[in-house]
Amino acid sequence: MNMEPLVKQKYETRAAIMKALAHPSRLMMVEELEKGPRCVCELQELVGADMSTVSKHLAVMKNAGLVYDVKQGTTVYYHLKTSCVLDFIACVDRVIEHNVAHQVKIARCCVRSVRHS
Repeated sequence: MNMEPLVKQKYETRAAIMKALAHPSRLMMVEELEKGPRCVCELQELVGADMSTVSKHLAVMKNAGLVYDVKQGTTVYYHLKTSCVLDFIACVDRVIEHNVAHQVKIARCCVRSVRHS
């Protein structure tokens, strides 16, 4: 089955945005930017990485359309472009909670089986 070019591009764009989020430091920065604009130095302190690494992470997110920057004097401030990305992160958290609850249920079942053996 061949996908139409526009449909294929839509899925590729979605994947690029998800890839841009697929790093713990980037997720931390996105959640921090929900609180308001932050300079690179603040984000560097948050994630505990060097300036170069933080700048690369921000460039990936900027290229994906997740953040934008505003220069004020010599300082660059990053802003979250659309806060709806946090809804996606909340959905991921719900998946984690579901998976943990499922694992706990399995573990309880296994413990009961061992006790009755």
